[in-house]
Amino acid sequence: MDGDAECSKVEDVVGCHIEDAITFWAQGISRCNDLLKLSCALAEACPRANAIFGKPDFSKIYGGCFSEDRCWYRCMVQQVINNEKCQVLYIDYGNSEVLNRSEIVEIPANLQCPSVAKKYRLWGLRIPADQNLNMFDQGKKFLGSLVFEKEIKVREKVKQKDGIIIVQAECDKVDIGEEVAKAGFAEKCRSLGNAEDEERREVDVMQNQHQKIKVPVPLWVNRPGRALSSRPGGLFDPMSASTRSENIAGNRMFATKEKMLTSAPMLNRSLAQVRPDQKLAEEIEKLQGEKEALRKENINLLRRQKELELQVEQLKGELQGEKEASRQTAERFEETFRNHIGTKMRNLAANVKVLKEIRHAKKNAGFGEQLSQAIKVVTEGCLTVPCSLEKLQKLWTEYDLAQEMIQLCQNVDERAELIIKRNEVQQKLYSAVNEFISEVDQLFLSERSRMLQELSVSLEMVYGQVCEVNDSEEVFQQFFTWKCAETEEFVHIRNDTDAALQILIDLFGGILKCFDLSSEASSDLEEVAVNVDEVLKEAELNICKELKTDLTEHGEAEKRIIMSAYSKVVHKVRQEQNLITVIQNRYLASVEFKKQAEEWLNKSPNIENLLSIKKNVKSVKAHLRWKLAEKNNLEESDDCSDLEMTRIKEEIAALRNGVLQEIYKEREEYEKLSFLVQKWFPELPLLYPEAGILSYMSSGGLLSHSLERDLLDAEPMKELSTKRPLVCSEIQDQKVLLKGYSVDVSSEGKVIERVAKYHRAWNQQKEKSGLLQLLFLLFCKSDPLVYLMVPYYPGASLRALQADTPLTLQEALKVMKGVAQGLQTLHGANIVHGSLHGNNIFALNRKQGIVGDFDFTKPEEQRAVASTMVVGSLSLVSPELKMGQPASPASDMYAYGCLLFWLCIQNQEFGIKEDGTPEVDVIGMDDKVKSLLQNLFCCNRLTAEQVLADDCFLLVDVVPDSSQPGAGGVRRNKLQVYEHITDIFVPAVVK
Repeated sequence: MDGDAECSKVEDVVGCHIEDAITFWAQGISRCNDLLKLSCALAEACPRANAIFGKPDFSKIYGGCFSEDRCWYRCMVQQVINNEKCQVLYIDYGNSEVLNRSEIVEIPANLQCPSVAKKYRLWGLRIPADQNLNMFDQGKKFLGSLVFEKEIKVREKVKQKDGIIIVQAECDKVDIGEEVAKAGFAEKCRSLGNAEDEERREVDVMQNQHQKIKVPVPLWVNRPGRALSSRPGGLFDPMSASTRSENIAGNRMFATKEKMLTSAPMLNRSLAQVRPDQKLAEEIEKLQGEKEALRKENINLLRRQKELELQVEQLKGELQGEKEASRQTAERFEETFRNHIGTKMRNLAANVKVLKEIRHAKKNAGFGEQLSQAIKVVTEGCLTVPCSLEKLQKLWTEYDLAQEMIQLCQNVDERAELIIKRNEVQQKLYSAVNEFISEVDQLFLSERSRMLQELSVSLEMVYGQVCEVNDSEEVFQQFFTWKCAETEEFVHIRNDTDAALQILIDLFGGILKCFDLSSEASSDLEEVAVNVDEVLKEAELNICKELKTDLTEHGEAEKRIIMSAYSKVVHKVRQEQNLITVIQNRYLASVEFKKQAEEWLNKSPNIENLLSIKKNVKSVKAHLRWKLAEKNNLEESDDCSDLEMTRIKEEIAALRNGVLQEIYKEREEYEKLSFLVQKWFPELPLLYPEAGILSYMSSGGLLSHSLERDLLDAEPMKELSTKRPLVCSEIQDQKVLLKGYSVDVSSEGKVIERVAKYHRAWNQQKEKSGLLQLLFLLFCKSDPLVYLMVPYYPGASLRALQADTPLTLQEALKVMKGVAQGLQTLHGANIVHGSLHGNNIFALNRKQGIVGDFDFTKPEEQRAVASTMVVGSLSLVSPELKMGQPASPASDMYAYGCLLFWLCIQNQEFGIKEDGTPEVDVIGMDDKVKSLLQNLFCCNRLTAEQVLADDCFLLVDVVPDSSQPGAGGVRRNKLQVYEHITDIFVPAVVK
């Protein structure tokens, strides 16, 4: 055989397990003592060992608990059946069975030695390929009758790679292989030279034989009783054709002979010919059985002797250890008795020292002192509701109702009566405000609020989280009752300690007199000695009792009382803090009301200043029109001089600047009147409808009837005017863009409403909002158009930048962080953009990203599916929009993710999934950016707020203010305009 070891070793063994008619396991007789030592070592180590965990090592030896006798034997895992069971092979006996994982344990390294049993196969034989199940079973039984628990001599021929040893076996000078062949259970190989090849094919023959087996093979033998071999029995495995001897209970030793059961098959006809005298054979067999019984009994006695010897040695060791321990204990007792008084005095002195330190540290401490003080604060110094607050609240509600009724009234006569009634309520409210302010000024609210805050913090540090509040008024009383009882008990313990120590001091004074030779007083030494023992014991008990008394440790019932009182205190503290907040807020509102009321009480505003400004605007506009006409005439005349044309252009520019200045003044006046309408005089728009106050307020301050497109030096933007009229002009040295929207009577109001809502969202944070600013909203007198004025800066859109000089990754992240801020602003105002694409996002100075406006004539559903919602070959329309669902902030975030993906991939190719989302995994990019994109393309997308908190944007530099040089800013207007008119026109491009 290739790679197999050739050998001719002869060894005496005892058969211990049969696999088939030519294969068996046997134990070397020389390994008897090794097997006994292994049994003892396993019995001691395995019960304390850890069960196997995880995947078992098939090459490692474990300890297994045999199911028949519950004893431990060495085994190897053959197969993992499931998470609970494994099939194991007992390597010292050859049989196998299925065990629970808990019955397989790790064993020490010193037990990881080679197996006692070896697997043998008879030389020159093979099992016929066509052998049936009955013959297979009979063959196993026949071989077992020849070798099982019998002393046999094996001559090794070949050792295979798998560990099987090919042998020639004899028992009582009978060739076992010849007997098996004569009985017809195996056949000889065609030639001895091909024996190796036949052995290789033996496994295949056996496997083919097993495939024919449809039912489990019965056990070939059942052996009652026990022997010294410690052999575990096992279940018969039909797939390996091995007999497990289920009923063989452990602890069997080697045996040379065995009496066959009546169920075992008789030898075949050829074997009977060797023994012609049946009676003589029976006698010989009987003698052999008796001899075998005596041999087993002798082996049992020897094993028992060795076990008893081991027990004796073990008991000797334990006795010696007990003797040594007793000697050390006696020495310690002797040392303790010798130093008893000194040790006791040292311990007592140490306890007294600790007690002094505890008393000094807790000099002013007591049971719940801090909580007691807190209860006193919230009960005795509790703030009450000011008497004037209720009256003030009532009048304020009445005043707000009067203002609302004026605003809703359409009848002129009724409106006048309502205004008179409102003024009367206003007078009463003014008086109530003065009374409330005077009363609050005497309350010291700030000091009280600060004290309550400090009290709340200190209590929370000690007692932690507040439990459920008990509204019962008996909570504080229960706490004080418990505190009083605990304090009395503690004082009693402390007094007992002081009394015991005083007695000890007095006793020591008497002892000193007994040993003072110069003193003439006599003393009874017996009485002193007895008193010393009693007093020392009493002092020690009292000191230990006080030391064990902890002011901070309490039982469950005591904890409930303390936590209920604490929660009640915190509840009262929060109630009072809320009251203080209400009073302070009302106080501030009252102070502001008083300040403004002193200006407008018994006085009504007028719009003369606004009308005057409007008159000036008309005058300047008329002059400007006249100059424009003069310029046109001069251009058409033949004698036009350059000097005259330059003079007229300068005059026109000055007049345009004058118109803008007057318009800014008009806006300031509108802002003042809008404030008065909201706070004091809601009747102003009704009294002066010609002023257009309501239209100005409804547009968010953007609408201007005085500003006209024809008065501006507007230049048509033909290359951008594909969908709507677009003109470019210049205001305050900054270019602006006028977008024209076609409107009618029904759509005009919706456009103004959407524009105002967008502008109010921008106005909350202005330049920090991340949105494009809207400057003016104006109507065209000649055409049904409304013009929206926005800042204009060419070449700043993402599409234009990427076509010219693409952004780097760092620049793209900075820009998209600003875009995320803009989306957060819109979504916070309940606005869906719906038109986020490459032409509608602007990168100022390649750093600051802002979100552009959208088509205010269309709802978000129409904007979201427009043809412009595409960048390159990537659609910006989210999967849910394609399925007909309405636009939402989530669809905006999908478009945002697509734009970020487009900026990051540059010119890389990418695939599209079935749902229309791009394949991010296969694209090479930063891992953090890839993770963010995956969370933007999934169903449960990130919000704009979550995107801003993503790791991608944590290290992005803060974008400098756009008013800095080179950031696209403009010069500050010399005129002081109202806060919603910004002096920085953010550069932008149109959609």
